[in-house]
Amino acid sequence: MTVLQTADWRALGTGVRLIVSDGDLAAARAAVERVLDEVDLAYSRFRPDSELVALNARRGTQVRVSPLLARALAGALEAARATGGAVDPTVGRALRITGYDDDFDRIAGTARPIEFKLAPVPGWSVIAFDAAARTVRVPTDVELDLGSTGKGLASDLCAAAALGAAGPGAGVLVSLGGDVAVAGPAPEGGWRILMAEDSRADPDGPGEVVAIERGGLATSSTTVRRWSSSDGVTAHHIVDPRTGLPADTPWRTATVVAATCEAANAASTACIVLGPAALDWLASAGLPARLVAQDGTVVRLGGWPEPTGGAAP
Repeated sequence: MTVLQTADWRALGTGVRLIVSDGDLAAARAAVERVLDEVDLAYSRFRPDSELVALNARRGTQVRVSPLLARALAGALEAARATGGAVDPTVGRALRITGYDDDFDRIAGTARPIEFKLAPVPGWSVIAFDAAARTVRVPTDVELDLGSTGKGLASDLCAAAALGAAGPGAGVLVSLGGDVAVAGPAPEGGWRILMAEDSRADPDGPGEVVAIERGGLATSSTTVRRWSSSDGVTAHHIVDPRTGLPADTPWRTATVVAATCEAANAASTACIVLGPAALDWLASAGLPARLVAQDGTVVRLGGWPEPTGGAAP
């Protein structure tokens, strides 16, 4: 009989959920916490002593970065290529201008003025990155943000670390704010995941459920990470690189399953940015997805199962 153990806590400004099947929960949690500490120090945009903040401060010069930051940068640039620039790590300045300049837990309750500046972001191709040498040069007018891929990568790294610590025969699920990575043997019927716009929803609550046995699942939404100014202007955290503004999109939520959570995270963000064009892009990418329109209409693509049950491919 499979024994599932669960731990919940907060880190990186979001909720963390760890589920271990037939393994050592305490050891797995310790491994996840170590990875999250390393991730925070490597590429948090909100931690003044992070490596990413130091890199942004040295714009215009070539900098050698750590293996972890190099891996995160490589993933962000690959996501930009794969999505045709819909997901772009050079959106940092646009996010800061609109007010997303701190962990969301701290900015959600403020009412500072929001400034919108219509201008395309510099674009990922301006980043000079040598993966083998681990060197990067960021132009002087660019601020990097790895939010559209970094959380998914962190989920993947945490799942791998948890699996290594949990013991032989164990399986693990790690969710960082709803970005889910699994590793090792899945419970019978797969890892069951509730489809919810807000990752803080009770995972055992009512709603549509899918199951995955491997890879990752990620959800991007314009309805949760929103903030408003004192004069009623509202913004959300997904920037359209073509305009430098919060994406004007027909989708309020996009959920994608992929081989890794990093890839799923990039794809779900791309869906929000691409809008109607996301349908053709998903078809060409061969990715299962569930899109929720602003009026609540649900569109299922790529073999995503109907609510009666089943596992997303």
